[in-house]
Amino acid sequence: MIRETEDPNQTVVDFFFLEGLRYTAEHPSLFFLLFLLIYSITVTGNLLILITVGSDPHLCSPVYHFLAHLSFLDACLSTVTVPKVMVGLLTPDGKVISFEGCAIQLYCFHFLASTECFLYTVMAYDRYLAICRPLHYPVAMNRRMCSGLAGITWTMGAVHSALHTCLTFRLLYCGPRHIAYFFCDIPPVLKLACADTTVNELVMLANIGIVAAGCLFLIVISYGFIAAAVLRIRTAEGRKRAFSTCTSHLTVVLLYYLPPVCIYLQPRSSGAGVRAPAVFYTIVTPMLNPFIYTLRNTEVKQALRRLLGQDSRDSPAGSPLC
Repeated sequence: MIRETEDPNQTVVDFFFLEGLRYTAEHPSLFFLLFLLIYSITVTGNLLILITVGSDPHLCSPVYHFLAHLSFLDACLSTVTVPKVMVGLLTPDGKVISFEGCAIQLYCFHFLASTECFLYTVMAYDRYLAICRPLHYPVAMNRRMCSGLAGITWTMGAVHSALHTCLTFRLLYCGPRHIAYFFCDIPPVLKLACADTTVNELVMLANIGIVAAGCLFLIVISYGFIAAAVLRIRTAEGRKRAFSTCTSHLTVVLLYYLPPVCIYLQPRSSGAGVRAPAVFYTIVTPMLNPFIYTLRNTEVKQALRRLLGQDSRDSPAGSPLC
């Protein structure tokens, strides 16, 4: 399972060993059932949102178009990490991952995570247009524009992830195989490289920092304009209705952005202090997002009732995409 290099004194590893999550080794069966429950809720909840948005004609406005993309991303993001963790809990061999498999997992994770980051920014822009430019909203955010913005987020995510995957796996890995993490991510993988990783760490901090900070800056600017527009609404009911359309998005943005800051701004760190926020935004947040959007959104709850055959009442669509 080891490849030889041009230097006879060096070998290149063909596999890594994921150490997994701490404190799970004592009760692996219990944690397996816990992660199975979380994963089942995550996939079921996000697929239910995806099916509801895709099948209900009342949910054809831009915000639900982007919500469908978000649900798909969350289901896939959880699938990239959780099943491997579960397999590792069942058998020690389940913690082994091939060199190529590690590269694929790292690429898929950053592809989905960065695409989601860009999507949150697009969703904030959509809310800005809907509240601050309501007369121009049907024209500015038409079906073609929605599809174009969604396509741009996926393309940028793919390019962003390809850059980091190539930089990470161009390095020589010739000795240590134990990744002190529960999946292949950039900081723990770089710690195993038999080469200077300074350039990689600088690029990671600069690129991921610029992307994350830039997206967050645009989101904050959008909501600054939104807050100013809402405060100009004369009635309390009108202000409440306007804010209610944004609180779900703001909640998931906070849940998404805070944990990665603890990880990627300190690339040389490892251990339980780093794994805890990683577990939250890779495993817990994708499970919470469907509940955050459905529990605070009357239209989605009504659409779910119609999908499940519990509500036959019709409601006006009122969407520029309908």
